Amino acid sequence: MNDTNLPTTTEATSATEATSATEAAEAAERLIAEYRALPPGSDRKREIITELDANAQALPFLVSVVADAGEYDLARVESATVLRVWPPADPDLRRRAGRALLTALREPEEDLVRQYAAMSLAPYTSDPLVAMALDSTARADQDPLVRDSARFSLEEAHRLQVTGAGGP
Repeated sequence: MNDTNLPTTTEATSATEATSATEAAEAAERLIAEYRALPPGSDRKREIITELDANAQALPFLVSVVADAGEYDLARVESATVLRVWPPADPDLRRRAGRALLTALREPEEDLVRQYAAMSLAPYTSDPLVAMALDSTARADQDPLVRDSARFSLEEAHRLQVTGAGGP
C-alpha cells in the first residue's frame, strides 16, 4: 500500500520545530511572568534567568533586565552572561543587547554588573560604539576587574572574528 499523504521528512522536521518554538515561547512567558511578580531582591529572579538560558524567545526580556539599573544585580549579571553565550541573531535585537550592556558598563556604583557587562561585550563589537567603549574601558577604567574583563572581551572578539563565529 502506498500512502501519498505521509509527511515528508522536511514537513515532519518543520512541524517539530514549530512545536518546539511554541513550547519555548510558552516557557519564556511563564517564567517572565513569575519573574515580574517577585519582590525586587528575590534570588529566584537569578534562578529564572538561568532557566531562560538558550531560550531565544527570552532574549528581549534579558536585554531589558541588563539595561535596568533598578533590577536585582545578580539577575543582571546572569542576563549579561546569557547574552554573551547566546547573542541574538536578529541584527536590531543584537544592537539593542550591545547597547544595554554598554548602559550597564557605565553605571559607576555597580562594579559586579559592570564587570560582567564588560566580559559579555565580545559578540557586539561590530557596533563601533561598543568597540570604542570596550577599548576605552580596557585601557583606562578605574576598576582593575572591569579593565581585565574588557580586555578579555577584546581578546574574545578577536578570536570570534578569526574563527568567523562572531555573527553579524
